[in-house]
Amino acid sequence: VQLVESGGGLVQAGGSLRLSCVASGRTFSYDVAGWFRQAPGKERNFLAAIRWSTGLTYYADSVKGRFTISRDNAKDTVYLQMNSMRPEDTAVYYCNAHYYTVVDGAPAILDSWGQGTQVTVSS
Repeated sequence: VQLVESGGGLVQAGGSLRLSCVASGRTFSYDVAGWFRQAPGKERNFLAAIRWSTGLTYYADSVKGRFTISRDNAKDTVYLQMNSMRPEDTAVYYCNAHYYTVVDGAPAILDSWGQGTQVTVSS
């Protein structure tokens, strides 16, 4: 499965952005999709996740109430709506998919990452 993020860019503090992550590839079904971010010189951190079958969502404390993760089943797309953005939100944002597929005829659960999209919040 290939993941492609889009929607990053430059925004002023207090503004909003919506990131999208489109999945493509051979037959698969999502288990969980999520968003992470990595600031320069720092570790990659979890932000939000959504369980595909139920829509149940999970958030890091740092973004709870400001960011919203959602999905479009028909488009195999996951979104991250980011509001009330802060300069400390500046980072490269990555989409992650934990998904079911078939490998060499056997069921498998795999993990895939997108290439990342830069988000910069100016003060």
